[in-house]
Amino acid sequence: MGVVGTNQFHRGLKIEYEGEIWEIIEYRHSKMAQRSAVMKTKIRNVATGAVQEKNFRSGDSFKVPDTERKSMQFLYKDEIGFHFMDTDTYEQYGLSPNEVGESADFLKEQQEVTVLYFNGKPMGVDLPTAVELAIVETEPGMRGDTVTGATKPAVLESGATIQVPLFIDQGDVIKVDTRSGEYLERIKKK
Repeated sequence: MGVVGTNQFHRGLKIEYEGEIWEIIEYRHSKMAQRSAVMKTKIRNVATGAVQEKNFRSGDSFKVPDTERKSMQFLYKDEIGFHFMDTDTYEQYGLSPNEVGESADFLKEQQEVTVLYFNGKPMGVDLPTAVELAIVETEPGMRGDTVTGATKPAVLESGATIQVPLFIDQGDVIKVDTRSGEYLERIKKK
């Protein structure tokens, strides 16, 4: 079992806290005058889906759960949950929205992912740090519209909405950072 400090937190990290497995959803450093630094987090209980805000002291350390990893292919989502196929045995498994968590924003059908198991039970999906997704809906891009830092909302084929630069068009394929949900680059123009 590994150990991580608050300085190693990232979105999607799973830690053991108070005897349960929690996933980091959001985190940010905060320093108040005359006090030590604090890591303000929003964490999600992997088993129950409960979300809470929690402050940890800078320098606190946590166990990383000892997980088994299986390579799987995401098949589809329905009202029950998310369905995956083990690429070795071709067996199919279902995961609840709680178990998939924030990863659901960046899953597309036929995508290869790693499903994490803890004590023989699936507890989440480990995505690569960046995925390529097509834009299914956004305002038309303007030629020559290169205002630095200006963005607009865009809906991805996975269903998530993120901010993209103004020159991105519907149908473009972009690379997205799965840890932050941020646009990285355009891969293919429509």
